[in-house]
Amino acid sequence: MHEQNPVIEKAFVKNFAELSPDELYAIMHARSAVFVVEQQCIYQDADGYDRQALHVVIPHEGMLGGYCRILPPGAKYAEWSVGRVLTLGTARGRSLGHMLMTTALDTVAVRGGGDIRISAQAYLQRFYEHHGFVCIGDAYLEDNIPHIEMLRTA
Repeated sequence: MHEQNPVIEKAFVKNFAELSPDELYAIMHARSAVFVVEQQCIYQDADGYDRQALHVVIPHEGMLGGYCRILPPGAKYAEWSVGRVLTLGTARGRSLGHMLMTTALDTVAVRGGGDIRISAQAYLQRFYEHHGFVCIGDAYLEDNIPHIEMLRTA
């Protein structure tokens, strides 16, 4: 599927120290564009977790097309966590979200595996269920957006 779209490049995974200033800027710009501007959600994006995270980027047409971060067990939850999952509007409709999640799940598996807990925007429940996550609670508001807690067991 991805070979048919040559503008989508291979995902890369880097820890915070490995990110170049340009890569970090692109990540922060994308997170702001999607979560703050597009979703009109005012919140503190620089939450102190980025330095402990693994950052997954999928380039698209020479720029950042998709992104997520992986937090190790004990950083946010007792389990691994995947968050800040996004695809920029210019790259949507090309399965980048699924590529991001597959890369994140593979990365966790390579680094010892284990359960993964997420706080998902509620409208994306089916997307995450497709990747093996199940709801483990009722919907709640986080930054004024409905969310659900989900778990993927190893």
